[in-house]
Amino acid sequence: MSRTQVTCAVLSLVASVMSSAFESSVTALEILAPVDFHVVQIANRGSTSLPVTGTLQIYEEDVPRLEWRLIGASGNPSWEVLSATHVQDQFSATLPVDPGGWYRLDLRQLHGGEVVGQASVEHVGVGEIFVVAGQSNSANHGEKQLTPETNRVVVFDGQRWHVANDPQPGASGSGGSFLPPLGDEIVRRYNKPVGFVACGIGATSVREWLPRDATFLHPPTIESRVVRQGDGTWTSDGRAFDRLIARMRQLGPHGFRAVLWHQGESDANQRDPTRTLRGDLYREYLSKLVERSRAEIGWDVPWFVAQATYHVPGDEGSDDIRDAQASLWREGIALQGPDTDTLKGPLREQGGRGVHFSEAGQRAHARLWADRLIPWLEGKTNQP
Repeated sequence: MSRTQVTCAVLSLVASVMSSAFESSVTALEILAPVDFHVVQIANRGSTSLPVTGTLQIYEEDVPRLEWRLIGASGNPSWEVLSATHVQDQFSATLPVDPGGWYRLDLRQLHGGEVVGQASVEHVGVGEIFVVAGQSNSANHGEKQLTPETNRVVVFDGQRWHVANDPQPGASGSGGSFLPPLGDEIVRRYNKPVGFVACGIGATSVREWLPRDATFLHPPTIESRVVRQGDGTWTSDGRAFDRLIARMRQLGPHGFRAVLWHQGESDANQRDPTRTLRGDLYREYLSKLVERSRAEIGWDVPWFVAQATYHVPGDEGSDDIRDAQASLWREGIALQGPDTDTLKGPLREQGGRGVHFSEAGQRAHARLWADRLIPWLEGKTNQP
C-alpha cells in the first residue's frame, strides 16, 4: 500500500471514529418522561404544566444547555431554552403546554455552540384522563374487542401509555370494553386526547374493594379477596383497594379528572341470599371506599357512580342496590353515572341471554357515560 493510500486510510478511520463519537454523544440525551402517547390532565385555567425528565451528557466546566420545541402547537415552533434543574447527568423541568395534541416534543443539548444530543417524543397531549373501576362491565368482559376510531384515545398500564385497543391493560378479562367508543366521543367533542386507567376486576363485590381494615358480617359469593377472621367476621384483603390507590397516585395530585365506577351486579340478588348485600350496607361500603380513596391520595377526586345491578332476563335489577347507588348522588358523595340496567335484549351478550354487553351494548354503554360526562366537563372546561 502506498503512503498516499495509508494516509487516506488513516484519515478515513479518524473520520469514522469522530463520526461514531459524535453519533454516540448525540444519542446521550434521553427523555425519560413524558413517554410516547403520554397524556397530561388539562388544567381548568390556562396552560397545563408538562413534566419533563431525562438524562444528558456532562461536560467539565460547562453548565448544560437544553432547548425545546413543541411541533403541532399553536404559534411558531422555534427552539427555546429549557429552564431545568440538574443533578449530575439527570434533569427535570416543566413546560407550559396548551390543551390539545398530538404534539411532538423535541429536546436538544448544545455544547460549544454545537448540538451534541437530541431526543424526541412523537405523541404528547393535554386532555382528559379517567380512572375506571368496578366489576366486569367496567373491564374487558364485553363480547367484542373494540379499537378507537380516532388516534387519540390511550390507556396507561402503570408504566407506559398505549393506544386504547381492547383488551385494556390493568383490567381483568380478555374481551371488549366501552372505553374506545367513550374516548372517541370525548375526543370528537373537545378535539383533545383522552386517557384511561383501567382497574376493573370481574365478579367483584364492593366488599372486595374496601381497604384491608374494613370488617363485614357476610362474605361475597367469591371469597378470593376476603379473609375470615377468628370471631367469624370477614375483612377485605385490601388488594383491589391498594392497586386502585397506587394507580391514582401514579398520576399525581389532580392528575386525572374523575373515577368512573360501574359495579353492583355481584352484590345484588345472589343465589345464596346471605351473600346478597343490603342496600344500606352497599351505601356504607361504597361511601367508605370513596372517602378513603380521597384521604389516601390527598385530594377530593370526583367519583361517578353508575346504576348497575342487571344479571339476565328475569333478573333485571335490584331496587335496593339501585337506590343505594342513587343515594350517593343525592347526598353529594358522588356524581350521577348512567343507568346501565336499561341496556337489555340485544345489547347484552349471547343474544340477550348474558350479563355482559354485546358490541352494540358496549357502544350504547359508552354513549350513556358520554351523556353524563360531557355536560359535566363543559362546566369544568369553561371555568374562567
